[in-house]
Amino acid sequence: MVFISTATKSKLKRVRILTMRRNCMSFTKLALIVMITVGITIYLLKTLDLLNNLDHATFHKMRAAYLRKGSFFDEPRNVRGIKIDWHDYDYIKKEQERVGTGEQGKPSQLDPGQDELQDKLFKRNGFNALLSDQISVNRSVLDIRHPDCKNKKYLAELPTVSVVFPFYNEHWSTLLRSVYSVLNRSPPELIAEIILVDDCSTKDFLKGPLDRYVKKYLPKVQVIHLPERSGLITARLAGAKVATADVLIFLDSHIETNINWLPPLLEPIAENYKVCVCPFIDVVSWSTFEYRAQDEGARGAFDWKFFYKRLPLLPEDKKNPTKPFASPVMAGGLFAISTKFFWELGGYDEGLDIWGGEQYELSFKIWQCGGAMYDAPCSRVGHIYRGYAPFDNPRKKDFLTRNYKRVAEVWMDEYKEYLYMRHPVKFQNTDVGDISAQLAVRERLQCKPFKWFIENVAFDLLEKYPPIEPPDFAYGAVWSEADPSLCIDTLNHGENQPVGLYACASNKKTPQGNQNFALSWYRDIRVKFGDLCFDVSAGGKDAPVNLYNCHGGQGNQLFRYDVNTKNIILGKNHRCLDCNPSERKVFVNPCDTSKDTQRWNWGHVNETALANWDKHGSKLVE
Repeated sequence: MVFISTATKSKLKRVRILTMRRNCMSFTKLALIVMITVGITIYLLKTLDLLNNLDHATFHKMRAAYLRKGSFFDEPRNVRGIKIDWHDYDYIKKEQERVGTGEQGKPSQLDPGQDELQDKLFKRNGFNALLSDQISVNRSVLDIRHPDCKNKKYLAELPTVSVVFPFYNEHWSTLLRSVYSVLNRSPPELIAEIILVDDCSTKDFLKGPLDRYVKKYLPKVQVIHLPERSGLITARLAGAKVATADVLIFLDSHIETNINWLPPLLEPIAENYKVCVCPFIDVVSWSTFEYRAQDEGARGAFDWKFFYKRLPLLPEDKKNPTKPFASPVMAGGLFAISTKFFWELGGYDEGLDIWGGEQYELSFKIWQCGGAMYDAPCSRVGHIYRGYAPFDNPRKKDFLTRNYKRVAEVWMDEYKEYLYMRHPVKFQNTDVGDISAQLAVRERLQCKPFKWFIENVAFDLLEKYPPIEPPDFAYGAVWSEADPSLCIDTLNHGENQPVGLYACASNKKTPQGNQNFALSWYRDIRVKFGDLCFDVSAGGKDAPVNLYNCHGGQGNQLFRYDVNTKNIILGKNHRCLDCNPSERKVFVNPCDTSKDTQRWNWGHVNETALANWDKHGSKLVE
């Protein structure tokens, strides 16, 4: 038996007590650390959840605490972090309560007795300017976004923007409505400035009166007056050169932005400064000022005459109707691009004159030089498409062919020959001038060849718009057997205006431009050397035949010719082209083979192609 002294027992007892105390303290410390960690985690989760659910007004107050000086793109940002709801619900509610002429984007009409003044202003502007003057410059528009857009949140930290409006002889009320729509429907902290670039307008109210109005009422707006008429491209560059914000947004001077249009444009750029983003472009009627949707999206493209065209959405794009989707070519007038990337690309080619080709030049170099371009379905901007172009060519020469050739020579490599073969003499005789600066940009940025663009970006363009098109089904003059002396004529009309009948030209196979039509490979009837097609959007009796941009999508523009009955048949619903020779009108009615007004002849008929209707033309849409 081991004997333990009293003193030893006392020491052992103290050791056990100390050990228990140490264990207790360690457990307490561990528990405290766990509690603190859990508490911090819960706090952070709640804070993150709170921030993600903040409304725009509340977040705006907090945001000022960490706004940094300098460009948004100068240093890395945590752009995949907090997202917020940017909607301004107070302003949306106020807009919903507005009533009056044109409010909610509804169509309007003038009171009788103002026809003379209305016509006078229409000829100056190409739209119903008198009606525009009776509509508030702060008018409300209908929210026509996809319903899911209303629930979308966007990055809490977005770059600032400089909005550039180039204009020439714009009407007062449409110009101001454009500006106010941006100011009213944009988060104020994102709008650094609005720059109005006057391309040497001749209307007096666009000089001193505009300057005084802006100075008095619009502190974020500045006006630049160019000393001579220089064109759209130079005007945009003039605005871009004085812009101070992170992102440039170029808009036309007769637009209206829709609700919460800005954050969807900016988020893809915040995530990648080499991305250019375009809004969906809605239609503001030139006659009634109704604001309506154009469609629910398509991918931009071109044909080999350099007319802007559209390609169908891809299946993956249709799955998420609110997600931005890649588009090969921009329409040109409305887009956002980081200031940094715009100037890395050299801006616009300063050798491009007036307008035309600039959207192709910028689109090609964005894609070929390491960038990307998207359309944002939740960003919508209404645009007035004029009833006709009221402004003369300021150069009195063919600047468009020169612009196209400059773009082709720099960016299109061997594919430029397909463009040139459409008008070989014009392109051969056109001097492009000095393009060394543009070629240097391509070399400096090590840009990809155009073949890469065709194969990887616009991969379905060659199928939809083949470089070498099959022959037309028919072409030349078109006349009815009811009166062979009268031929279908454009009557010098433009888009959204009707065709009619006029005395036939002597050469019916190759008549003058107004009477030279083609039943083309695309299965539409188009002006032979233009880009306007017969379009029938109305149903019922005597449905008018209007000219509209050829879209190649068939539908309202699908026609075929029956060589036996001589009927020109619209679509698949047994409706035929008809006319009234005494009134010189052309329209569509239910087919009736007994009516000579529905029997038509062409200057030339390709009977072989018509006999192979299903196989010869572009693929028939189901």
